[in-house]
Amino acid sequence: MVLSRKISVIIPAHNERENLLVLVPRLLAISEGFHIEIIIALSSESNNLDASCFSSKEVLIEKCKEKGRAVQMNQAAKNARGNILVFLHADVIPPKTFFKSIQETIVSGMDAGFFSYQFDSDSFWLKINAHFTKTDGVFTGGGDQCLFIKKEVFQRLGAFNEDQVLMEDFEFFKRMKKAKTRYTIVNDDLIVSARKYDNNSYVKVNLCNLIMVLLFKCGYNPEKLKALYGRMLKTV
Repeated sequence: MVLSRKISVIIPAHNERENLLVLVPRLLAISEGFHIEIIIALSSESNNLDASCFSSKEVLIEKCKEKGRAVQMNQAAKNARGNILVFLHADVIPPKTFFKSIQETIVSGMDAGFFSYQFDSDSFWLKINAHFTKTDGVFTGGGDQCLFIKKEVFQRLGAFNEDQVLMEDFEFFKRMKKAKTRYTIVNDDLIVSARKYDNNSYVKVNLCNLIMVLLFKCGYNPEKLKALYGRMLKTV
């Protein structure tokens, strides 16, 4: 039986073809019994993917004229037909009970939620990092945790701030808390890529993350924040 609430999974992507060819079939495989659509919001510079890559009418491609994750996610959210929006990174793999957890959270009376996660790595230190995603804390609201939210609540909060070119997820979460949005953290681990740590180092990435959060909380200019992030870490 298909459940009444339609779930729109929105995946902002920039040259993520290989990851999407893994993620999208996974989402389709675990969606049986749920009413879903998958919207891939491609950046203006992504030209290596189209709907023919996926043999499903549930998969839609949004080609965005402007660049930026907030822009991409807002455009897809505006066109989404679901009443639950799910914002998922292209290099994240959801658990088998992904849609069940989302549905049950919303039915329980919550307006939104996030997922705990673990890394695709056996690193002891990354396991420590992942442990902190199971509880509400200073890093809650980051994109790797996969925000899901009622569409009406997302719209009421004003969507993502497109001027926030980095940490748009944290800025949105800040507004969620100010508005007393009912949310929870679902302890149903996503699998998150450790590539950022592989390309840099554990200490460097964690130091950079801490600096970004502190500067964001101090109201640092988003463009300067993004430039600093690019200087501190290898992101490719």
